[in-house]
Amino acid sequence: MKKTILETALTTIKLEAASVAELSVFIDDSFEKTIHELAACKGRIVISGIGKSAIVAQKIVATLNSTGTPSLFMHAADAIHGDLGMIQREDIVMLISKSGESPEIKVLVPLIKNFGNTLIGMVGNMQSFLAQSSDHILNTTVSQEACPNNLAPTSSTTAQMVMGDVLAVCLMELHGFSGHDFAKYHPGGNLGKRLYLRVADLYTNNEQPKVLPDATLKQVIVEITEKRLGVTAVVNENNKVLGIITDGDLRRMLEKTNELGAIKAADILTAHPKSIDPGMLAVEALDIMRNHDISQLVVAENEKYLGILHIHDLVREGII
Repeated sequence: MKKTILETALTTIKLEAASVAELSVFIDDSFEKTIHELAACKGRIVISGIGKSAIVAQKIVATLNSTGTPSLFMHAADAIHGDLGMIQREDIVMLISKSGESPEIKVLVPLIKNFGNTLIGMVGNMQSFLAQSSDHILNTTVSQEACPNNLAPTSSTTAQMVMGDVLAVCLMELHGFSGHDFAKYHPGGNLGKRLYLRVADLYTNNEQPKVLPDATLKQVIVEITEKRLGVTAVVNENNKVLGIITDGDLRRMLEKTNELGAIKAADILTAHPKSIDPGMLAVEALDIMRNHDISQLVVAENEKYLGILHIHDLVREGII
């Protein structure tokens, strides 16, 4: 009886999930030695494969490079037609293959061994030529492909991808790779902005609304209106922050009193407003705004008023 689409989808997920779970059996002392060998590499990690394994190799190379481990991709077919020249003496070579018996792999392995480079085999057949020839083995054996014919690389390539991620994460831990390091390699896009964009990069584009504590209500309203940030800081003669007045404060004040003539800024300010140092990350400013349900932050350094950061600044830069 033919399976339904939902049954097929769920079976595929279960089989691929099982192939990932089975990898835990292969994480042992020999795996740890392999990781230490990679961590100590003074050259690059050159990763190669053929077919689907070559595509996986490219992904692993991209992950390693972005997490601080210099790596190169070398297609197994191209390697035996000139690309072997990219391998340097101190490089470690990793070959990825499910069967470990592909013709290109069988040609490539002795050439790498003749160069004297350490060879790591990521392989799904422990009796294969690649497994028997490698200095270290990353076992990615799977019990069954998700393909209904048990032929197309599905579970096996998933296992290879996950093992590549395991390598990258372990090497990150050994190298002490931090969020700041990550930002160096990911300066573009919203991800990069979340890692490096600082308050100082944003607030300087805004007006700098401020009034003295004896400013009249009209002066406060004009300042908030003209500077278009929905807020004004209240500062003393030395530019020290005393408080803020938001347009919400004005509305609440108008609901409570009809005697407006004698009201000064000092009468309606909110003392000790939430503030942030210009050197802090924009994402930290976002956390403060969310935690306190506010849309503006006073930017100050050593209590000296510098300006206002508005949540719209974070939206504009894609931080939110």
